[in-house]
Amino acid sequence: MKLNVTAQAAKWYKEEFEPGKNAHLRLFVRYGFGGRIPGFSLGVSSAAPDHVYASATTDGITFFIEEKDAWYFDDHSLTIQMDQQEQEPEFVYG
Repeated sequence: MKLNVTAQAAKWYKEEFEPGKNAHLRLFVRYGFGGRIPGFSLGVSSAAPDHVYASATTDGITFFIEEKDAWYFDDHSLTIQMDQQEQEPEFVYG
């Protein structure tokens, strides 16, 4: 599983979360719409890593996914990039 976060998306998260230096943002599975699997989506929270499944550091922020959420990705990669029309991050699965 490869996780990639573009510089534009990291900047957006910095502005929204104001995470500070050497911050960690966790991507977690939740009930919702618009995700890779119907009925589920990804949430984002500020949290320290425990058992990391995948991670990427962009612009001083470490984005990570815990092992307990690995099932959601099923060996797919994830890129977080900016949706230029909506001016917010979008999750692209590969």
